Amino acid sequence: MHSLLKRATAAVALALAAGALPPSAHAADPAYDVLVFSRTTGFRHDSIPAGTDAIRALGAANNFTVTATEDPGAFTPGNLAGYEAVVFLNTTGDVLDDTQQSALQAHIDGGRGFVGVHAAADTEYGWSYYGDLVGARFKSHPAIQQARIVNEDRTHPATAHLGESWTRTDEWYNYQTNPRASVRVLQSLDESSYSGSEMGGDHPITWCHAQGSGRSFYTGLGHTAESYGETAFRSLLLGAIRYAAGVAPADCSPSSSTRTVEGEAYTSGSGVQIAGHPPASGGQTLGYIDNGEWAAYSGVTTAGVTNFSARVSSAGAGGTIQIRDGSPTGTVLGSVGVPVTGGWETFTTVSTAVNAGTGPLYLTFTGGSGALFDIDTFTLTYGGGTLDSGVHLFYYPWYGSPAVLGSWRHWQQGGHTPPDDIGANLYPALGPYDSGDFTGAVAQQMKWVKRSGAGVIVYSWWGRGGYEDNLARGVLDAAAREGIKVAWHLEPYGGRTAASTVSDIEYINSTYGSHQAFYRDAAHGDRGAYYVFESLLITDWTALDQVTDDSIVLAQTTDTTKIAHFSGMYTYDGIAGATAPGWKQAGDYARAHGLIWAPSVAPGYLDDRAVPGNTTPTVTRDNGAAYDRQWNNALDPAIGGSPTWVSVTSFNEWHEGSSIEPADSTPPGGYGYQTYDGAYGRTGADAETAYLDRTAYWAGRFTGGGA
Repeated sequence: MHSLLKRATAAVALALAAGALPPSAHAADPAYDVLVFSRTTGFRHDSIPAGTDAIRALGAANNFTVTATEDPGAFTPGNLAGYEAVVFLNTTGDVLDDTQQSALQAHIDGGRGFVGVHAAADTEYGWSYYGDLVGARFKSHPAIQQARIVNEDRTHPATAHLGESWTRTDEWYNYQTNPRASVRVLQSLDESSYSGSEMGGDHPITWCHAQGSGRSFYTGLGHTAESYGETAFRSLLLGAIRYAAGVAPADCSPSSSTRTVEGEAYTSGSGVQIAGHPPASGGQTLGYIDNGEWAAYSGVTTAGVTNFSARVSSAGAGGTIQIRDGSPTGTVLGSVGVPVTGGWETFTTVSTAVNAGTGPLYLTFTGGSGALFDIDTFTLTYGGGTLDSGVHLFYYPWYGSPAVLGSWRHWQQGGHTPPDDIGANLYPALGPYDSGDFTGAVAQQMKWVKRSGAGVIVYSWWGRGGYEDNLARGVLDAAAREGIKVAWHLEPYGGRTAASTVSDIEYINSTYGSHQAFYRDAAHGDRGAYYVFESLLITDWTALDQVTDDSIVLAQTTDTTKIAHFSGMYTYDGIAGATAPGWKQAGDYARAHGLIWAPSVAPGYLDDRAVPGNTTPTVTRDNGAAYDRQWNNALDPAIGGSPTWVSVTSFNEWHEGSSIEPADSTPPGGYGYQTYDGAYGRTGADAETAYLDRTAYWAGRFTGGGA
């Protein structure tokens, strides 16, 4: 740290050098240090000196020091350790080598902060992590001009000083992708207020998000030197830096949102035309639609989408709208029928749940002969941070690797030799990871859990002081950063009894119960949740009466004669869900007696690499059909018994092949690994997240957590 004396003596001079007084100091902020990096290997902004001076002035007035550099040699673990936040100020091109990139990644993922200003989005195109860090990459820009900014979120310290809108002059970037599904959008552009936008009506310009254990903030503002003399823009920069440095908290989780698009605003199409209809929004529709035609909306992303609805009319044949990902022949994310409404100006609304995609939106149209229907407007709902606390994923923290633990753990099951040869029929996208890698593998897993729409993981726990118990707090911390809650799977360790189980629950409640990620079910007395695996191994569970007032304890069975003293039932079995034996009877009994019913569904089951010679039946995935069948069974009241929760076997039990965690689409050759290729029509790397996205689809259809 630098001296407070140096901070104070520089304050007035730096403020005058920057041309305006900085926003007032935040007396409560502790002293911290910021690194400002402005190296360019492409276009160089002449506003960099003004930007650097402005940040220095902000630091002098707000208790942080600023080190400005264009030397990539500053990016070493030892040097970065002295900075709470790193600002990329109008950087361009390839500015860091591989070693320096690794240092920055570890620094941010380890809990520090990043601020990207304007051309930071025009930087490091060859480094995929950086694309995630900054949120979206530069595509193009029109001439400098005035535009209206919509301040979508005014709770963040960077935007709290602003009104509902802000009109100013700058250079307005278009981006290669729309980041909305994975970030918290703070500001967007009103595209009708200026010329040259290419974002299709939804134009985020400032956003933030969690990155590993750290924080990331980006704004597309800040091209002109004049920007850095604006008091409002300086306040935005100050709030961004305070957030990134961790001294000013903010909710930067993606939030659910909707977006309505005019049907006639397509960017390309085949056969379709604009039709005039006075009752339609704007007096026009997407019309003249025949069988086999399509329309594209290049600025509308399918990433994170969960629902599609459209206002339609038909005096023709009616038909079907297919929602596709990325092209007219791309993956069908969902489809919805359009009825004959009796007139071209008689509208109705149709809707459907859809899977999330990755690319721009395409609509394709099928039906009979002649004109089918018109589309006035359509609305997409993006899932964002909305999680279903009634969908629980069984989660296994029992893996280890030499890089963290010092040796392999679990991956070698069945006599295998990691890293290429592991005891699983699928190979994890992260490789054979370590469950103690909290800022790497575990942080990524929690992002994937969030993407799945599930709000709860059920943590496999093998006794106090054991490997999993020692990792529990790190996993809870990682879960908390993504808004995920943690329930507990009490495993059958040697010597387990009903009395020891009661003691275990009391221990977990007292040790972890105050953690913000500790799951408590608000609909059932705000109690924590415990799944007891192989509960039938113990016949007398009377001791549970000591803990069920403040804990929900589930037996693994559908036999209602075996659940005295329990709070409900679950099944775990990844095979039985295909036929759901006893599910309706168990569910009906639970509902009649005020108990929890949490049947388990699985995408498949195959364990012959982990357990050589095992004759247990398998469940093939059938490109996702097996998972859909089990979910359908669970949610059909006539089969599934109307569950309270749905538990998923599993997020990451790789030995049993029941994982929804992404599996490598190009696993090591020669070992016979399977992939998710073909799941729900997705192929290659796109298929890796197919089961996460399908879980989000089913979570969207199931509202859990109720009585």
